[in-house]
Amino acid sequence: MHDRILDAVESVLLKRGIDAVRLDAVAAEAGVSKGGLLHHFPNRQALVEGVVRRLVGRFEAVLPGEDAPPGAFTLAWLDASIPPESPEDDDPAQGSVPVALFAAANGPAVLDVLQERYRAWQERLDRDGLPPGVSTLVRMAVDGWWTARLLGLADPRGEDHRRLRALVLGLIEGRAAA
Repeated sequence: MHDRILDAVESVLLKRGIDAVRLDAVAAEAGVSKGGLLHHFPNRQALVEGVVRRLVGRFEAVLPGEDAPPGAFTLAWLDASIPPESPEDDDPAQGSVPVALFAAANGPAVLDVLQERYRAWQERLDRDGLPPGVSTLVRMAVDGWWTARLLGLADPRGEDHRRLRALVLGLIEGRAAA
């Protein structure tokens, strides 16, 4: 039931946006009563925190452990966020939940969950064995890139996507930009 409710939050978020994530809408999407939803999540904030934690967990599941070779964590950050080929659909949010925007839109308590994870991820990036600043630059580029895609802010497509991803990959692999 817990996962079914969280699935419903993601579905409402993707179909109708952040403002549509209301207890009644989520209950209807999940096929449960509002009381049933409140049994698992006592308020909207708990519901949103549950989704943010689950999405963070999905992201962390694809990141390598501490025993990974140098650059592997930074490379996984790129691979988990920016596919090798440009998604060519017209819907920038298709297939992705805007976890950072969702967390930010729901107040400081929810954003704290994401901020805590980002601090830990940044510490791991700093220990990834690449020259100082490279992992952080990759993280900032990747985070800006997916945000631009999500918001439809002239994100690179087609050959531009492939070329820019190759540049970011070159930073990780220690190659100079061509």
